[in-house]
Amino acid sequence: MAVLKCSIVSAEESLFTGTAKRVVAHGSMGDLGILPNHAPLLTSLLPGPVRVVKEDDSEEIFYISGGFLEVQPTEVVVLADTGIRAEDLDEAAARAAVKEAESQLSDKVSAQDFSATATSLAKAAAQLRTISELKRKIK
Repeated sequence: MAVLKCSIVSAEESLFTGTAKRVVAHGSMGDLGILPNHAPLLTSLLPGPVRVVKEDDSEEIFYISGGFLEVQPTEVVVLADTGIRAEDLDEAAARAAVKEAESQLSDKVSAQDFSATATSLAKAAAQLRTISELKRKIK
């Protein structure tokens, strides 16, 4: 069976290095499913989960705050701004961040504050999506 070499790297650390049967990430144009022998591709990634399906069909899920995905026929590289293993995410903190951002957005704020708050909301919501994927995997 064909596999991909896969690396997920953030500015702080290497999160994953190994082989995978499939990698799924949230690209700027929608979700991407990468299999061995995929056409070469370079795209930006939005905040959200990255799923790695390993050779034994087990999965590892990571949250990234954005970055880039490079695909070659036998290799996938995720360069993340910030990355964390899904099981290390704090669901209560993410829910609190969503509430806080929504509260700030309902107030009249400047365009610059609106942009920063909207970005914070998107990242917190993406963390909750990642936690949701992890919970589905565990069931």
